[in-house]
Amino acid sequence: MTIAMNTRDRILDAAKSRFHSRSYADVGIKEICDTALIQKGSFYHFFPSKRDLALAVIDEFASEWANGFVAEAFDPALPPMERISYMIDAAYYWQKSVKEKHGKIPGCLFGNLVLEVSTKDDILRARLNAVFEVSKSRFKEALEEAVKLNAIEPLNTDLTAEAMLAYLEGMILFAKAQNDPEVIYKLGPALVNIRIELT
Repeated sequence: MTIAMNTRDRILDAAKSRFHSRSYADVGIKEICDTALIQKGSFYHFFPSKRDLALAVIDEFASEWANGFVAEAFDPALPPMERISYMIDAAYYWQKSVKEKHGKIPGCLFGNLVLEVSTKDDILRARLNAVFEVSKSRFKEALEEAVKLNAIEPLNTDLTAEAMLAYLEGMILFAKAQNDPEVIYKLGPALVNIRIELT
């Protein structure tokens, strides 16, 4: 790894943990630089603005999650509806493990940022919406396969996938509000039963 890549990675690591555990607005560039042990000039060499840093954080988190537990949950080897159940379990155990370590549920970085910046920054909002679209496509693909295999009755896979993702994000938000991962465990089973019929 080059020195330049190491510096960029340190900046991203400092920002990721703070944006997720606190908020985008609450974390300043100086704090990120101090944590990454760099000067502000180095920061601006890699990121012209705090927004550019946030975009990079979103992309990095999206890649980590897509190639991590989301990939595990939506493994094509699993029956399609089991993939959706696995996703609920993954969300529960991840939030629970973070609470056990840090005492608080961080929630979903993407959901947190949407609530914070969507009315203030259209560029960040668009990037976050793109992440949700990719997540929705995972649910939709699983539902389409389940219909094809006659595991479930035909339905509107696009809207049902969107409703499932919205429900998942809502559960995580409620769990964060109560600082209790058991909210996800209790409400999760209802997610797989969401259906929006064909019209």
